[in-house]
Amino acid sequence: QQRDKLRQYQKRLSLGLERERALARQLLRDGKKEKAMLLLKKKRYQEQLLDKTENQISNLERMVQDIEFTQIEMKVIEGLKIGNECLNKMHQVMSIEEVERIIGETQDAVDYQRQIDELLAGSLTEEDEDAILEELNAITQVELMLPEVPLEPLPVKIPEVSPIKNRPKPELVAAS
Repeated sequence: QQRDKLRQYQKRLSLGLERERALARQLLRDGKKEKAMLLLKKKRYQEQLLDKTENQISNLERMVQDIEFTQIEMKVIEGLKIGNECLNKMHQVMSIEEVERIIGETQDAVDYQRQIDELLAGSLTEEDEDAILEELNAITQVELMLPEVPLEPLPVKIPEVSPIKNRPKPELVAAS
């Protein structure tokens, strides 16, 4: 509010300065040099007031910025305070002993599952392993049985070229 009041005061002073400058010119034209001089002194004083007013406005604006920043800082501090209270409540609910107990139970469960896995994986005897390998070999042998390749060479036929468009005859092409 003070800043706004000072700005209104500045406008009034600026308008007054313009009027006094114009009046001083008029007095000089009329030959009233002493009155013009007095009016210019008054104008000079008002210009100094205008500068002081500008400094005061600047100080007020700086103060407003400082207040706004302080309000933001207060909100941050309040947020930190609430966060700290939440952390303390969480620490009360979950103690170190409770966390250690949960970790221990989890490790016991992992160890128990590992033992079960080892028992299941180790339940095959050596005879079972040999039987599995024999079955695997039998399956791969069946898949690898291919027909025998003839020992005599196949006859080589050279395709005849037909006079139309230099194409081979269809019956010879299919045989090769």
